[in-house]
Amino acid sequence: MRRDGVSAETKADRTLVTAADRECERLIAGGLSEKFPDDGLLGEEGALRESRSGRKWIVDPVDGTVDYVRGIPAWSVLIALEDPSGVAAGVCYLAEMGEMYWAGRGMGSYRDDTLLRVSEVGRPAEAVLSVNGLQKLSGADWGVKVLELMSRFRAVRCFGGCYDAMLVASGRAEVWIEPQASEWDLAPLKIIAEEAGAVFFNFDGAASIYGGNCAIVAPALAPVVREALGIP
Repeated sequence: MRRDGVSAETKADRTLVTAADRECERLIAGGLSEKFPDDGLLGEEGALRESRSGRKWIVDPVDGTVDYVRGIPAWSVLIALEDPSGVAAGVCYLAEMGEMYWAGRGMGSYRDDTLLRVSEVGRPAEAVLSVNGLQKLSGADWGVKVLELMSRFRAVRCFGGCYDAMLVASGRAEVWIEPQASEWDLAPLKIIAEEAGAVFFNFDGAASIYGGNCAIVAPALAPVVREALGIP
């Protein structure tokens, strides 16, 4: 079932795009360009401008377009600011849930005005794990490892990428695994999670928003996840 009045197109990468994606990006890009004309810009729907300041705004106007189209409230608007030291600030706005998550480097991480802290749970048997895109596990060399890891946890919850990441940042889950993502998907989630005390790493052991995948983990469980997935 689709949301009334919403139609979607399938892009070359097989993801969906709607008029809302394009219009939201146009509005965000226009506002950022007016306020910060020397900053660069990178948007999922094509917004692109080279930076003259060394800073770049990264925008995903509707993260979770499938959820948006189907009337599932787990989609969000994602905006991040990157500077030469990495992601400096990020926002994840879960519009239909009325929740604004945000963080700045060295400023902490917040849901609206509430300071966030990750969970201190250190045993998988007491923890909650989520995986985005379970359909991607089949045939992947890491798929069996993820399935085995899931079996060790008290519960597995998969509500949607950005929302699951915010569950870890707010201490309501301990692990989020994202097998395939772009920089506009990960940039704000990374700093929000890290400022809340979580650990962010790619499957190759790096910690980059350009790594194509990631895990966001409560610190006590980071060694467990790394070992289970063979991550250095």
